[in-house]
Amino acid sequence: MTTASATPLPAMRLRELVFGAACAAALRAAARLGVADALGETPVTAAELAAEVKAQPRALKRLLRALTCYGIFEEDKEGRFVHTEMSRLLRKDDPHSLRDISLWCTEPWTWDAWPLLDQAVRTGGSVFGDLYGKEFFDYLHADAPESAQVFNRAMTTSSMQSARDVAEVLDLGGAKTVADIGGGQGHVLAGLLEKHPHIRGTLLDLPRVVAAADPRLLEGGSLADRAEIVPGDCREAMPVAADLYVIKNILEWDDESTRRTLSNVMAAASPGARVVVIENLVDDTPSMTFTTSMDLLLLLNVGGAKHTRESMISRMTESGLVVGDVRPVNAYLHLFDSVVPG
Repeated sequence: MTTASATPLPAMRLRELVFGAACAAALRAAARLGVADALGETPVTAAELAAEVKAQPRALKRLLRALTCYGIFEEDKEGRFVHTEMSRLLRKDDPHSLRDISLWCTEPWTWDAWPLLDQAVRTGGSVFGDLYGKEFFDYLHADAPESAQVFNRAMTTSSMQSARDVAEVLDLGGAKTVADIGGGQGHVLAGLLEKHPHIRGTLLDLPRVVAAADPRLLEGGSLADRAEIVPGDCREAMPVAADLYVIKNILEWDDESTRRTLSNVMAAASPGARVVVIENLVDDTPSMTFTTSMDLLLLLNVGGAKHTRESMISRMTESGLVVGDVRPVNAYLHLFDSVVPG
């Protein structure tokens, strides 16, 4: 006679892992159906929820039952469902919502790309051209506009959430001007300008990106008088002079893009200027499971890679920067503080 173990046996655990796609698909389905938004503070049955989200009751119960195995929703003794801390993160109105990020990580193209991971590992490059005949972002904007919108919402959500942490952690010292390089819609810059009313800032990113900049930075916005928006590609040129350059989550596409971006910063910056690089790491971080997964997804879609602490320091040092303090911003980001030598 055998007894059940509190810890899953290796074979049981491996069976669970090979069905990881089922968990991802269940999360995506719940997000698209709006189950977390429909569930309030009162326990309800699957049938009641099904009426709210226009789903078949029995099928919805099966979906919810699967998600409870991962701590997403909980079923009480009466067979009613209630929220958990994780399920609340699928709500649109939660301040820490991960709904759009959950959708982005499970977009239709991901299901085509993951099975080709062995090919990407053999070649060390993206599989996207073989799949769709186009580079990743060209495909998104030309052939998958809905996915491009999900990407934009996910990046906006992630940027807004991390911007608060960056503003809290980053000491501007004696800087009077700060430049947010490849800063997307400028949430980090806006957060820094709000916290430090004595500084001026510049946002540099692609024209179509800065066209949708944070309203606080645009004409008529609360920070517009201290903000300049410069359309451009930091890999091609750096038409920005500042005391402090912030480069967040853009040095992961490929080594050549990283080299050109840092080289352009070095050419534009004066001796003594600070360059702060903020990145997800695949080592020495509480979020390694998530970050290493994103690292593999980067390999698949653009041939890029997340950095280790050592590789990031190496790239910065090779560009001529003198790297000083390295410290966490939060569980997902590390800050590399450096200076242009004089």
